[in-house]
Amino acid sequence: MSVHKIARSAEPTDAGIRTGAQFLADLSASKRTIFVAGEKVSDPTKHPAFRNAARTLARLFDYAADPANREAMTFTSPDTGRPVWRCWQIPQNHADLRAKRIAAEGWAEQSFGLMGRTPDHVANFFAGYAAKPDFFDKDRGFDRNILDFYRYARDNHRYIAYAIVPPQIDRSKPAHQQADPTLYAGVVKETDSGIVIRGGQQLATGAVFADYVQVSCIHPLKEGDEAYAFNVVIPVDAPGVRLIARRAFPLQATSAEDYPLTSRFDETDSFVVLDDVHVPWKHVFIYRDTQRCFTQWWQTPSHLYGNHQAQARYATKLRFLMGLAKRMNEATGNDKVPPVMVEMGELAAYASIVEHMLHAQEVDATIDKDGTLWPSKTALYAVMALQSQINPHMIDIVRELTGAGMITLPSSAKDFDNPESAPDVERYFVSSEMGARDRVRLMRLAWDFIGTEFANRHQQYEKFYGGAAYLVKTNMFRNYDFARAGRMVDDALGLPPIED
Repeated sequence: MSVHKIARSAEPTDAGIRTGAQFLADLSASKRTIFVAGEKVSDPTKHPAFRNAARTLARLFDYAADPANREAMTFTSPDTGRPVWRCWQIPQNHADLRAKRIAAEGWAEQSFGLMGRTPDHVANFFAGYAAKPDFFDKDRGFDRNILDFYRYARDNHRYIAYAIVPPQIDRSKPAHQQADPTLYAGVVKETDSGIVIRGGQQLATGAVFADYVQVSCIHPLKEGDEAYAFNVVIPVDAPGVRLIARRAFPLQATSAEDYPLTSRFDETDSFVVLDDVHVPWKHVFIYRDTQRCFTQWWQTPSHLYGNHQAQARYATKLRFLMGLAKRMNEATGNDKVPPVMVEMGELAAYASIVEHMLHAQEVDATIDKDGTLWPSKTALYAVMALQSQINPHMIDIVRELTGAGMITLPSSAKDFDNPESAPDVERYFVSSEMGARDRVRLMRLAWDFIGTEFANRHQQYEKFYGGAAYLVKTNMFRNYDFARAGRMVDDALGLPPIED
C-alpha cells in the first residue's frame, strides 16, 4: 500500500493533528542554540544549512494530517479519541505491526528513504517503553513518568531525536575514569526538582529540528558509571543545550537543480553539549541504574520497534536505488544487455532480501503474556548484521553499471543557459532514449545519491546507524535458536549403527 497525496493546508486540521505550518512555527519560535560553519543559529527554518530540510519535514506533518492519509498514518488515541501518528501505536497483533510499517513507508517515500531520523523513529522507541512500564522503577515513580510522557508526546505529535552514544574520547576507559569526568554526559547534581546534567553525547541526528532530545546510553556501563546511567528527555531549546552540527552539505549545494537530494534531505547530525542542564523529575525515566540503562533496549520492545521503522525506511531507499539504476540503464540502451541484467538481478536480490526480512519481522512476530506484540528478533538482526556489507556492495554495482556516466557531465545546469555552451551540451549529452536536459538531470540525481559528500555520509550512516556490526552480530548470536540446531547434531551423532 502506498499513499502519496499531501495536504497543503497551513491551518490546524479538524482532527487536531499537528500540521507542517505549526511545526515550522514552533521550530522558529523555540530559539535553540546551534553552531554550524562558525555561526550561531537560533532559527533553523531561516538558515540555508537547515531550512529546506525543515520544509521537507513539514511536508511529513502535512502528509499525516491529510484526511486522505488518515487511515494509513494515524490511529485513535485511547485517551483523547482523536487521531494520532501511527508510529506511537503499541501493536497488539500482526495487523497492527503491518499498519505501522505501511505508515513508516508512507513517510519514507517522501524523502526516498534518505531521512533516517524522521519523527517516527524515536517515537517507536517510546512506544516500546510504554508497552512495558513495569520495566521502570516503580518505587521512584519512573513507570508513571514514562507513561505520562509517552501519552503527552503521542497526543501532541511531538518530534523526538536521541543522543545515546558517548563521545569518542578514550574508549579504553569507562566514563568515570576519563581525564575529565564531565566529558561524557553525566549527572552532577540532584535536587528536589530534578537532576542536573553536564557533558556531551552523540549522535543526535535530526535534533536541530526536534522538539525533544532523548539522552541515554546504549553502550554497556561499568561499576562506577552510575552518574552516566540515566534515560531522560530534554527540550532542545532548554537552557544549557547546545548543538554542534556537522558539516552542512546544503551550504555547498550550488543549486537544487545540480544537487536535488543534498538541497532537500540533509537531516543533519549533531553533537549535543549539555552545560548544567536541569531535567525535572517528570522527564527522568532511569536514574543511576547501569543495569536498566543497558537493558532498556532489549527487555522492552523499544529497539525492535525503532528498527522495524528503520528497516522500512531502508527498504524504501533500496527501491529508489533500484529505480535509479533501471532508469540509467534504459537511458543508455543497456537495459536488455545480458551482463547488465545479471548485475541488476543481483541488486534486485539484495533489495528483496531486505524487504522480505522486513515482512518476516511481522509474520514471525510473537505476542507475550501481556498481549504485546514483539517483532521477530532474528529477522531484524539478521538483515541488520549484513547491512554494512550489502549496502556498499550495491552502491559499487551501480557504479560499475554507470561507468563514467555520472561524472562526464556539464558542470552545472547553467551550461544549458549559456548560448555558447548550450549547443554542444544539447548535442553531446543526449542518449538514445532521452534528450540532453533529461539525461543530465537523471545522472545528477544519481550522482547526488551515490557520489557527493551527502551520498558518502549516507554510506557511513547505513554502516553504523544500527550500531557497530559486531554489536548487531552479537544480538544475532544471542537470539538465534542454537538449541534447535544442536539437537539435530545430537540426533546425527546418535544415529544407530547400520547393520551389514
